[in-house]
Amino acid sequence: MKDVNFSSTQPVAIIGLGYVGIQLAIAFDRKVDVIGFDINKRKIELFQQGIDVTKEVGDEAIQQSGILYTSDSNVLKKAMTFIVAVPTPVDKNNEPDLGPLHSACEILGKFLKYESLVVFESTVYPGVTEEICIPILEKESGLIAGNDFFIGYSPERLSPGDFHYTLDKVTKVISGINSISQERIYKLYELIINSDMIYIAKSIRVAEAAKLIENTQRDINIAFMNECSIIFKNINLNIHDVLDAASTKWNFFNAYPGLVGGHCIGVDPYYLTYISKRNGYIPHLINSSRSINEKMYIHIAEQLKLVLGFLENKKVLIYGITYKEDVSDIRNSKVASLVSKLSKLGMHIYVTDYMANTEDVFSEYGLTLYDEKDVFGVDAIIFAVKHSNYYNTNLSELRRKYTGSKLVLFDLYRIFDEQEVIQKDFLYWTL
Repeated sequence: MKDVNFSSTQPVAIIGLGYVGIQLAIAFDRKVDVIGFDINKRKIELFQQGIDVTKEVGDEAIQQSGILYTSDSNVLKKAMTFIVAVPTPVDKNNEPDLGPLHSACEILGKFLKYESLVVFESTVYPGVTEEICIPILEKESGLIAGNDFFIGYSPERLSPGDFHYTLDKVTKVISGINSISQERIYKLYELIINSDMIYIAKSIRVAEAAKLIENTQRDINIAFMNECSIIFKNINLNIHDVLDAASTKWNFFNAYPGLVGGHCIGVDPYYLTYISKRNGYIPHLINSSRSINEKMYIHIAEQLKLVLGFLENKKVLIYGITYKEDVSDIRNSKVASLVSKLSKLGMHIYVTDYMANTEDVFSEYGLTLYDEKDVFGVDAIIFAVKHSNYYNTNLSELRRKYTGSKLVLFDLYRIFDEQEVIQKDFLYWTL
């Protein structure tokens, strides 16, 4: 039953239908009428056909929803409540690219009315909501934030492909420009999240900063593990054996080495370093961690060269190009960076990934995805992403893909049992 505080004439509008926006839209659709807006017309067409392009909620949820999917901004005039979940990437200099957020505010501002509510979920550095977004909204609408319309910030905490920590199972941090805005935002999210799972931050800037350090902390921890992985390799120790021993201590925080890409851990720290440097402090630890994680693909390429002797004209089959396991998202893929590096060294690269969209991969990186069944005669195989289906790979069938007897297998995330692989005469390497 629709909540009495909402009606079909004043639905909730979700601006930006990525992996965050679509989950919010589906959740609110169970309680109120929803408009799902995105400027990507192709994405909207697929949603209208009942296809979940994000692979986060599933086709059935899209087909059963009553969401009005649209790329026509004029439809937004029907709404009184707006949640903005557009991407906030970085530019070629690794500085915040707030272009999508600017555009969203300019579009949204034209449709604000007296007592409208606006909540931003896009990841930003402290001050963006109040210093950048609000002025645009006020200019476009002619209204005053906090007096004529309500506004606040609530950092998204969803992780693509994570079906355990779903929207209703993660504490929701909220904040408002004033107490009235805060109260309205609380009631909004209370529709889809239990009240005991809602945390009220002391200010919008606090909420913005909290999101940044959540992902920056993870970036630093992974960088430490990546560095330890290199250190231990050089003294013939397996980092995973070391982690197993260290994790027996009650307060040891476990993290694992790996490639760090995507739109969160690989991007958010740059928002924190940007605001830090702008205010006079160079964040050495964050910068160092970013540098380590950004260069791990180079380390992997160098290790492959050591194993093979030389790389020119060698063929390598790479399993996985998405930025993490069991997602279709290829943004900021460090596997793509690895492919580029190996190609420049003269290798012939064949990439396969059942989760990724072929057109998206070609459009983003100029790479053609291959069917693994069609690739043979390779000199090395790299499992670069730990998709669930890869754990079912048959080693006997895998070895048929090689040319000669040197079976070089780079298993970055320990998909296979090391001893079993070695017993089958593979030359095994892992992070």
